[in-house]
Amino acid sequence: MKKYLFWLLLLVATLNTSAQKYVLENGVIIFFSEAAIENIKAENVKTGSMLNTQTGDLAFSVPIREFQFEKKLMQEHFNEKYLESEKFPKSTFTGKMTGFDNTVKGIQQVKAGGKLTIHGVTTAVEISGTAEVQSNKIILKSKFMVKLADYNIKIPQLMWQNIAEQVEVTVDFTYKPQ
Repeated sequence: MKKYLFWLLLLVATLNTSAQKYVLENGVIIFFSEAAIENIKAENVKTGSMLNTQTGDLAFSVPIREFQFEKKLMQEHFNEKYLESEKFPKSTFTGKMTGFDNTVKGIQQVKAGGKLTIHGVTTAVEISGTAEVQSNKIILKSKFMVKLADYNIKIPQLMWQNIAEQVEVTVDFTYKPQ
């Protein structure tokens, strides 16, 4: 937890201090794997994130062990066999959001381009989503696919019918001014 807080504080310190900064008030990341035998869903509400509306800088950090599953065994396998959360304790995104105007009320189509790190592997991504200004809050939502092979997450041959080769990730973040 100390490492997580240190990372978030470091991120805060590196953003331009004169810009309009927002911090995550509440957020959830859900992943969903649809497979032939069994669907797998997990939810994480322990994410940290910052948004700088002047520069478009966007970053978030997700502690892997905080994903909650319906079945304890799924959670154990996820952490030990697939995401190896002892070795790779977090997933991160750093990048820029484009297409957003914080003076416009209502839902706007936006994109976030940057680097997504999962399982110790970093790839360049461009993710589409929406941003909505509501009074002094900003709500970001996105749904995108992640290919497990792109992040060196291996599915054992015996489990190919239980786990999809790609998973759907849903992000729903509400930010407040810092």
